[in-house]
Amino acid sequence: MPLPARSGFSTGLSTGRDVPRVLSIAGSDPSGGAGIQADLKSIAAHGGYGMAAITALTAQNTCGVQAVHVPPAAFLAQQLDAVSDDISIDAVKIGMLGDEAVIRTVRHWLEKVRPAVVVLDPVMVATSGDRLLRESAEAALRDLMPLAHLITPNLPELAMLVGAELADSWPAALQQGRRLADATGATVLVKGGHLAGAECPDALVNTAGLLSQDVVEVQGNRVDTRNSHGTGCSLSSAMATVQARLGDWEASLLTVKPWLAGALENSDQLEVGQGNGPVHHFHHVRQDLHDGGFAARLWEEAQQDLADIYALDFIHGLAAGDLPEKDFAYYLAQDALYLNGYSRVLARASALAPSEAEQLFWAGSSQQCLEVESELHRSWLSTRPTQGGRGPVTKAYVDHLTAASASGSYAVLAAAVLPCFWLYAEVGEKLHGQFVASGEPEGHAYAAWLRTYADEGFAEATRRAIAIVDAAGRKASDAEREAMLTAFKQSCRLEVEFFDAPRLHS
Repeated sequence: MPLPARSGFSTGLSTGRDVPRVLSIAGSDPSGGAGIQADLKSIAAHGGYGMAAITALTAQNTCGVQAVHVPPAAFLAQQLDAVSDDISIDAVKIGMLGDEAVIRTVRHWLEKVRPAVVVLDPVMVATSGDRLLRESAEAALRDLMPLAHLITPNLPELAMLVGAELADSWPAALQQGRRLADATGATVLVKGGHLAGAECPDALVNTAGLLSQDVVEVQGNRVDTRNSHGTGCSLSSAMATVQARLGDWEASLLTVKPWLAGALENSDQLEVGQGNGPVHHFHHVRQDLHDGGFAARLWEEAQQDLADIYALDFIHGLAAGDLPEKDFAYYLAQDALYLNGYSRVLARASALAPSEAEQLFWAGSSQQCLEVESELHRSWLSTRPTQGGRGPVTKAYVDHLTAASASGSYAVLAAAVLPCFWLYAEVGEKLHGQFVASGEPEGHAYAAWLRTYADEGFAEATRRAIAIVDAAGRKASDAEREAMLTAFKQSCRLEVEFFDAPRLHS
């Protein structure tokens, strides 16, 4: 899941661009739920810039595929060359390929361009059961797979690729994943969506030592919905996008899996089609602040506190680059102490969360707080003298959050921790924008710091946190909503005081 990076630190996993340029090579779905259309939505949902080279045209809807037309492979080659001759491509997702000539064309282009991230979703059978790859092309597809970094078959496709019967258990599926990883040298994402039962695990499998262990499992609960049209396309393109930014398959899966679970959970909102409907790719995006939702009410309440933050000398000095270093060092020291307590509160939120996706989100955020705290001490505080322990504002903030975590209400706790995401992200975005607008002047004392405020990982985490609190608020009773609002407002005020604490300390 997206991981917060307080105090301007990135997630520590970010090795690529903030806005990855991602090319989808796949077929078109005119109903919008799968193929190129799903890929572009998934890429945009994860902060990427999506591009598309179309391999096939289909006549399909939520009920099934009626026809497939594969344009000449030479035209696909022109599409691919037109894009790569002009645009640097950070990641490629490959979906439906159709026939042997198309596969050869894609292979030749990959060998020439060598993209840094290649995710291959071996589209052979649609969710509806329709076959989408000609049998004569299967051998060519197997030859293409060693050029991929990640392969994401569903269980029927995995069985076809290793020449076995459909796995009827999770251990059998993992064994087939190992066989495919051995044969290709790639990492294989084994997906449990086709298995029976309440659980729906996924696993990354790599037998070449490229992961922390040969099999990395991520547990999950099955979402009870018929709307699974395009889930494979959406998952693979999301993985390509997030991997281009994070550079770690395990972290990418921990980001994408909760998002996809939320997309399935919220799919009924779309009301698209009479059959196997699409997932809601943008379920996590902050609701329009004028839609009357609970998040809109919180946003309105936060405006005065945001204005107060922007008026602080600390913020002006940070933006201008003339903030005294002792004030900055004090702020960092207090932030490190705060994060230690905040991580425990987020762990409590994970324990109270009602869904697997939210549990993973808060647990990952808690872990990231500890990593950021460690980085603060390593890169800044170890070389700069700081005085004293936890300041009065830091203590008050952590005590407030701890009290919220002890309330027993998941909704109240989520509302209490939200300003640390939301207000911080808003302030960071504004400071970074001002820095860029000023021409990023040389010699700015905090230039490196301000540049990290553009971190898309934290922005994505903030959107997810807002969506969680908004959903909790919509479901809560009137009394609990008022308690959520009170906890949120107190945290907002403490955010103001936290930014102002260096002035009071000096």
